[in-house]
Amino acid sequence: MPTKVDVAVVILTFNEEQNLPYALDSVCGWARQVCVFDSFSGDRTVEIARDRGCVVQQHRFEDFGQQRNAALRELPIEASWVLFLDADEWLPPEFKEEVGRVIASNPRENGFYCNRRLFWMGAWVRRGYYPTWILRLFRRGTARCEERSVNEHLIVDGQVGFLAADFIHEDRNGLGRWIEKHNAYASREAEEILKGQSANGVATSPFGSQAERKRWIRERVWNRMPPVVRPFAYFGYRYVLRGGFLDGKAGLTYHVLQGLWFPLLIDLKYLELRGRTAEPPAA
Repeated sequence: MPTKVDVAVVILTFNEEQNLPYALDSVCGWARQVCVFDSFSGDRTVEIARDRGCVVQQHRFEDFGQQRNAALRELPIEASWVLFLDADEWLPPEFKEEVGRVIASNPRENGFYCNRRLFWMGAWVRRGYYPTWILRLFRRGTARCEERSVNEHLIVDGQVGFLAADFIHEDRNGLGRWIEKHNAYASREAEEILKGQSANGVATSPFGSQAERKRWIRERVWNRMPPVVRPFAYFGYRYVLRGGFLDGKAGLTYHVLQGLWFPLLIDLKYLELRGRTAEPPAA
């Protein structure tokens, strides 16, 4: 039996019986630990995880930042490294080979950005969205998640690097579930905009990490553009300037939904919330 890689894969779940088997099949037998941190699913999510020998723990969901921090705090992680993986993601062999090689080398970095390859309607949405660098791999005890309810980032103490191989995002829950989830994400994002505060722990810099650049663009550019107008500018940037139209039907439908409808929904929910807070108290 090959030696397992000294990494704990942590997967946050809620009703993910359609996606979870693919994620687990790509890491069970490879990682030293596989931990499923569940938000009291009502389907077979927990059963699927236990059948594959995973560490399973349940915790009431409040928001994404708090859930990630709770997982790091409460799970019995023994491995030297941690890899966060979403239930609708899976690891191809070349990614696992690189992670194993990097960890075995005892690198000076405490964390690594990983490039996510998105599949939508069975096709790779490459233009307008790729590459997407996300900090997912880190040395145990060196990372925490920023206090943000959605679109949260991990913060690592010390140096960070980049992996060359991609991991895969491939949601099998269907369009209805995707819309339902993004409707909820839009509500959380609208509340974050209304707060008007920088996320705790993440600096803003046009020349920093991807998280710092994204935060800088959001606070210095996006938030200064007119609501409702900016989603159309963003869609044009992704679909036209970055060549999203070259990915055919998959590119068109994904960029319309994720690059136009989703940010437009956020803006409309934000304006609705702002209008409520501006209303005078009843006499």
